[in-house]
Amino acid sequence: MILTVWAPFADRVEVVLSDGARHAMARDGTESWSVELGAALLADGYRYSLDGGTPRPDPRSTLQADGVHGASKILDLELLRDRRGSGFRARPLSEAVIYELHVGTFTEAGTYAAAAEKLRHLAELGITHVELMPIASFPGNRGWGYDGVDWYAPFRAYGTCEELAAFIDACHARGIAVLLDVVYNHFGPEGNYWREFGPYFTHDVTTPWGDAINFDGAYSDAVRRFVLDNAVMWLRDYQFDGLRLDAVHAMQSAGAVHVLEDLAHRVRQLSVELNRPLLLIAESDTNDPRLVRPAAQGGLQLDAHWVDDFHHSLHRFFTAEPNGYYADYTGLQDVAVALRDAYIYQGQYSVYRRRRHGRPPVWVSPDRIVVSAQNHDQIGNRAFGERLSMLLPPLRLKAIAALTLLAPFVPLLFHGEEWGARTPFLYFTDMQDAALGDAIAAGRRKEFAAFAWAGELPNPQDQSSFLRSKLNWSELDLQAHADLLRWYTALIRIRQNKPHWSKPTKADVHFDTVAGWLTFTHAGVLVAFNFAHEPRRIPLPAGNWRPLLRADPDADDGGDVFAAGATRIFARR
Repeated sequence: MILTVWAPFADRVEVVLSDGARHAMARDGTESWSVELGAALLADGYRYSLDGGTPRPDPRSTLQADGVHGASKILDLELLRDRRGSGFRARPLSEAVIYELHVGTFTEAGTYAAAAEKLRHLAELGITHVELMPIASFPGNRGWGYDGVDWYAPFRAYGTCEELAAFIDACHARGIAVLLDVVYNHFGPEGNYWREFGPYFTHDVTTPWGDAINFDGAYSDAVRRFVLDNAVMWLRDYQFDGLRLDAVHAMQSAGAVHVLEDLAHRVRQLSVELNRPLLLIAESDTNDPRLVRPAAQGGLQLDAHWVDDFHHSLHRFFTAEPNGYYADYTGLQDVAVALRDAYIYQGQYSVYRRRRHGRPPVWVSPDRIVVSAQNHDQIGNRAFGERLSMLLPPLRLKAIAALTLLAPFVPLLFHGEEWGARTPFLYFTDMQDAALGDAIAAGRRKEFAAFAWAGELPNPQDQSSFLRSKLNWSELDLQAHADLLRWYTALIRIRQNKPHWSKPTKADVHFDTVAGWLTFTHAGVLVAFNFAHEPRRIPLPAGNWRPLLRADPDADDGGDVFAAGATRIFARR
């Protein structure tokens, strides 16, 4: 078995086995080192020592059975890949309903196997794509996953690599594609030994999490290969159907070919090689259509991107919270713009940012835009991790669901949203470095000092923050939760049963900010809302409309008179 490691500045590199034995590696070219060792020698694990220094895990380790500080082991990726079928083909994004889940809190057990037991629920709901929050190995036994350091090694607390592959296979058997959230903009702070190996980082720019990754400087070709090879592993060997790229605005790349363009090109090649569709979806708050435009139009050619304006406008309108970035959003008019364009900020001045923000979404079809009313960030980065179901009454939740699921964009739900889960989703970590853990807790207290009046802020390092965040599936036995689940299921059925939904077009939106009503039509469906606190006569667009669904406190109302808080959905006859 040949081991290879990139260490361009080392004068001597050794493989250190678990019994302490050392085996010298030979320089391979000018930047890498390699050695061939028998599989039996490596079975108990290995590390690398550079110039006699402390042995460190392999940056490309595929198995970290003992955590981010432990010895590296070798997973037979070819065996993992070749013993499984590969005939599954994901539905296109124009037909997609994405479901974001955190493996550790999705079920009580917090494992891949336990998550697979809930796939019937997701299939009956109408989910087409499951999106796993990051699973690259990170410190401790719990966390969100955005502090990953061993990008090639799945987090062991969720189950074995084989169990991860079995979960993906189980999703495919249900007709559900699987996306993986990957973090290519930074490494986590604990277990991050890669600076010792080579120039993985640049000091020229920083991210909110430290030095940026070296995508354009000297020796950056190897760093780019590290990213591209990692994407190929998840898509080819584990058979994920796509990747959600975390915070791409922090992937600093100023060269002639942006690293995202490089990645998109490699994934398109892989899609052809595997003869199945593969997706790249970017998270970005920049409102930049270049992310999804073709290269010929100066774009990076990704398949879709998240747009936060949709969430922010809905949250501000329904909760009236004015803090932070919500200060940039005003009311119903912003909701209407979000329904039509997704981008609200298209180059105008942002009070929150104190500068102009965004540009018009020209040549961006709706199926290249992912929107949500809730996701891990927007819930978990609140002081107390409150979901909308903990802030709003049922009629408002139903209105938000209709806005999200019947808009022309690609909708994303966060786990438990579909039944109005009452469990919070808190920020939680399990740093093994006590000083680092204390610093995280202190930073959280400082960030949310203004919320001290509401109670003691949950400590991310306390196990209780993790345990409180686990979904309570028994809530589905309660009438209010079951009713909301039926509403979500019905909305998704409407979306999936309309033959024109997969033809991306803009919504036709009408509203009255004073009277408090809004209507929009898309793909032969009319959705009408009365947001006022009293009945309203709402002018419906011309056409022969038949009722499909209603969330209405007064079912005796008829015609164009809508009760307070009503949501009604119609289809063209």
